Amino acid sequence: MRTYAHFQDKIEVFMAISVIKDLTHLVGNSSKTSMKNDMLDFNVIKFFGINTSIDKVLRPLPVRWEFPSPGWVKINTDGTARGYPGLATCGGIFRGSMGEFIGTFSTFLEVRTVLVVDFYAVIHAMEEAQKMRLTNVWLECDFALICAAFTVRTNVPWILRNR
Repeated sequence: MRTYAHFQDKIEVFMAISVIKDLTHLVGNSSKTSMKNDMLDFNVIKFFGINTSIDKVLRPLPVRWEFPSPGWVKINTDGTARGYPGLATCGGIFRGSMGEFIGTFSTFLEVRTVLVVDFYAVIHAMEEAQKMRLTNVWLECDFALICAAFTVRTNVPWILRNR
């Protein structure tokens, strides 16, 4: 009721922005969290005048794509979710031993977590490989837990175990 009475009078936009900025500054500076190392977080934190600790920068790892052996097809998969959970999609690309394009897939998955999305990417890749009658496939994804699931089935989320 007090909030309603306080804002019954019209407030200028610049005053509202100033109040939001001041309150965000106050709350942000009392927080113990650290920011992600990306420009969006940096710019938002700078705008609100928040003092923060920056996560330790990880050492970059060189990454390069390797060709599969003759007679093999390499499948690279990935997935993403906008939010946790959020609207999600996954996809993959199939390439032959000379790097030639063989096929691709992409699928909208509705609302999922990133872990489930990456599992779906692998499942869809295997289903597509089966439809294409591929027998020698090298599956590559960027989530170590998914790779481990091929040896330890308990790593697979229960929602996907039947798949």
